[in-house]
Amino acid sequence: MTAPVFVVDALEPSGRTGGAYVLDGPEGRHAVSVKRLRAGEEVVLTDGRGRWAPGVVRAAEGKDRLVLDLGAVVEEPAERPGITVVQALPKGDRGELAVETMTETGVDAIVPWAAARCVTQWRGERGAKALGKWHATAREAGKQSRRVRFPEVAEPASSRQVAALLADAAFAAVLHEDRDYPSEPLATAELPAEGRIVLVVGPEGGVSPEELALFGEAGARAYRLGRTVLRTSTAGTAAAALLLGRTGRWS
Repeated sequence: MTAPVFVVDALEPSGRTGGAYVLDGPEGRHAVSVKRLRAGEEVVLTDGRGRWAPGVVRAAEGKDRLVLDLGAVVEEPAERPGITVVQALPKGDRGELAVETMTETGVDAIVPWAAARCVTQWRGERGAKALGKWHATAREAGKQSRRVRFPEVAEPASSRQVAALLADAAFAAVLHEDRDYPSEPLATAELPAEGRIVLVVGPEGGVSPEELALFGEAGARAYRLGRTVLRTSTAGTAAAALLLGRTGRWS
């Protein structure tokens, strides 16, 4: 298994050898008291934005301090093409499930979307709390899946803001399954090698005709995954996995 990942606020510029480093606070406590790391074991420190450094445990001190011998800091470039998933707000904790599995799969950015047919609405303090959970989920899932560049979780977007994202995309798709609305299989769509892929996942009630028209004007086309209909909390992960395989990012 690859070395466990721990998040730090900042690392020195690329290529510079870090030397001795003390990991403390919540991450240090997790390393010492939960992971029970000991001298000689390997770890990875990252800022979650692509900068990381390998480390070897020199000693564990108390319950929350890990002394490391830190290697050279490396800058990992962003993946290409980038994949953004616009995720309609699911009910309950299914939003965190969607963020968790999309992060583990390899999505680069996640945009919460208040679609017309969403039962859940983020307003005021409740909205801020829900967004905070999505941020925390992306961070923890990024660590668990050994990523060093975590997905960006954006502020909630309106349909017009989503349309603007689609207009700037190299490939824009709306997952939509409706016998009365023309769609194409995502498995055979022509994909770009560079730029940004933006994928819209609607709510359980589907994307409304007005939203489809708005997104179509922005250059997005409707695509389907297969003969079955997935829930909104799993559709983004399934579609992202398909795209990651087809673009060569899983090669």
